[in-house]
Amino acid sequence: MDLNEKKIESRLSGFLIGRKIHFLEEVDSTNTYAAKLVQKGATEGEVVIADCQTRGRGRMDREWHSPSGKNLFTSIILKPPVNPSSASQMTLMAGVAVAELISEFCPGRVTLKWPNDVLIDGKKVCGILTEMKTKGDKIDYVIVGIGININMERLDFPEELQGSSTSLKEETAEHVSRTEFAAGLYNYFEKCYHTLTAEGFDSIRDRWMKYSGIIGREIEVRGRDSKKRGRVVGLDNIGALMLYDEREEKSRILSGDITVIGD
Repeated sequence: MDLNEKKIESRLSGFLIGRKIHFLEEVDSTNTYAAKLVQKGATEGEVVIADCQTRGRGRMDREWHSPSGKNLFTSIILKPPVNPSSASQMTLMAGVAVAELISEFCPGRVTLKWPNDVLIDGKKVCGILTEMKTKGDKIDYVIVGIGININMERLDFPEELQGSSTSLKEETAEHVSRTEFAAGLYNYFEKCYHTLTAEGFDSIRDRWMKYSGIIGREIEVRGRDSKKRGRVVGLDNIGALMLYDEREEKSRILSGDITVIGD
């Protein structure tokens, strides 16, 4: 197994993110496990890593394919000093951290799909699931779950995902150390989190826009019970997607699945 808890910890000495690592060979969901840790007193910066998830999930309760020995499944516990209305910024910030790290392996080929996917040449390599608990009008904690396809090969994916998903190994033709990648991820994540909490969302938004593949594109946004179409013009100050519809009226999109028209 190329996941070594002690080596990751040694790379993160003095850091907030990864200050304590909870390593599991198998778990239902790292987000679920992290939430239980918080209830037992876990502090900000503690992370969960699993070699395998049996019930990994994405947004809208979708299943995340989670084989053992291949990928990185991790959840990071945060207690950010922001309003609950701004919690969506955590997802976008995590996306920036992942995109900047993966760009070291695939320079110029990485894009971010709002709100929670990282792509290489249009194929999904990472999904992010952020979950929050509040106390009154304040955030109690945020858990950022990140699943990244590291060493999966094409035939490891379910047949229906082989055309739309990828991994670092598939894109670089090289085996990637999950230990080194995990340490790098927490390093990038910490820098982005510090920027967000110290300087505000503007800097993170600018970096997110750099990787966005949808600015200026026509998209369709589907919610559980709704559908909207328009041209993407950017993000607002809390991370909502801004659209102009066919009447050039602006609207804010807080959640939903997007499809780029023409792709």
